[in-house]
Amino acid sequence: MLVKYRYSLRELFLWTRLELLFFICYSTTIAYCFKVLNFSFLELPWTPVALIGTAVAFIVGFQNNAAYERIWEARKIWGGIVNTSRTWGMKSGDMISNENTDQPLSESELKNTKRTLVMRHIAWMTALRYNLRESKPWETMYRKRHRSNVRLWAEKIYVPEKNKTISEKLSFYLSKNELDYVLTKKNKATAVLYMQSQHIKRLKNEGYLWKFAFLNLEDVLEQLFTLQGKSERIKNFPYPRQYATISYIFVWIFIILLPFGIIPEFAKMETVLLADYPLISNYFIWAAVPFCATVSWIFHTMKRIGIVGENPFEGSPNDVPISTISRGIEIDLRQMLDENSETIPEPYPETGHVQM
Repeated sequence: MLVKYRYSLRELFLWTRLELLFFICYSTTIAYCFKVLNFSFLELPWTPVALIGTAVAFIVGFQNNAAYERIWEARKIWGGIVNTSRTWGMKSGDMISNENTDQPLSESELKNTKRTLVMRHIAWMTALRYNLRESKPWETMYRKRHRSNVRLWAEKIYVPEKNKTISEKLSFYLSKNELDYVLTKKNKATAVLYMQSQHIKRLKNEGYLWKFAFLNLEDVLEQLFTLQGKSERIKNFPYPRQYATISYIFVWIFIILLPFGIIPEFAKMETVLLADYPLISNYFIWAAVPFCATVSWIFHTMKRIGIVGENPFEGSPNDVPISTISRGIEIDLRQMLDENSETIPEPYPETGHVQM
C-alpha cells in the first residue's frame, strides 16, 4: 500500500459502523413486514435484482481501478521527486567551486552557498506539499457527512500540514527576505524554483558555476517543475463526477432493492425445510437479515474505498505519504551536508500504522 496502514477487521467495521447498522435495521424491517405483517407485495423477482447487482459490481470495479491508477501515478511522481532531489543535492554540492572565478570564496562561504540551495529545495518540497494538502470542493474526507470518520481518524493520524502554517515551516529554510517574497505569491512552490534559477544564474555570472554545469542544474529544475505540474494535475482535476455519481446512485438502488429479492427467496426455503426441520423452518427467514446486510456492506464498502482513493493528496489515511517522503528527503540531504545530527529533524511519527 501507498500508506503503511494495517487494516484490521475491527477498524474496518469502525469505519463503516453507521452504514452497517443501517443495513441491519433496514433488512430487519423488510423481513418483519414480509413475515409478521404478511406484506407479500414486497416480493421482487430475484433475477432482475441479481442483474442490477452484476452491473453495479462492474461500475464499482471500474471506479476502484480508476482510483487506484490515480494513487499509483501520484506515488510514482513522488518517487521521481525523491530521485531528483538527491540529484539536486549531489550536483549543487559538486558543481559550485572557485575554479572559474577571480574572486574565490572561502570554504565556509562555499559551504553556506551549497547549503542555501539545498535548504531552498527543502522549502520547495514543503510549499508543494502544503499546496497539495489544501482542500478542494470535490474532496470528501473533511465534508460534513464524514465528520464521524474525521473524528475517528483524527485520533490516529498526524497530518503536519494541519498542525503548522506554511509560513512557520518555510521560516526554517528561507531567509527573511525570501520568505516575505514567497508568501506574496499564490503558487509558493513555483516562486521557490524561480529563486533557485535566479541564484544559480548569479553564481554562473560570478564564475562559481561553469556554464555547462549551470545548464545541467537548470535541467534538474525543469524536472522539478515537471513533477510539480504532474502533482498539481492530479490535485486539481477530480475523478469525473458523472462516473462517481452513477456509482453512488446505482449502489444505493441495489442496496434498497436487495432485501425485496432475497427475503422472499428465504421465505420459499421455509417450505422446503418444514418437513425435516420444523423448528428451524419457522424462523429461517430471519437468516436473510445478516445475509442482506453483509452483501449491502460489501458493495457499499467497496464504493467507499473507491471514493477515498480518488484524491491521493487529501490528507486521509489512504493518501500517498508526501509528508513522510518529504521529511525523509530532508534528512538525507542535510546529512550529506554533514550537519550536526542534533539539528536534523526526526522522521514524522507513524500513528495508527499510518504514514502521512
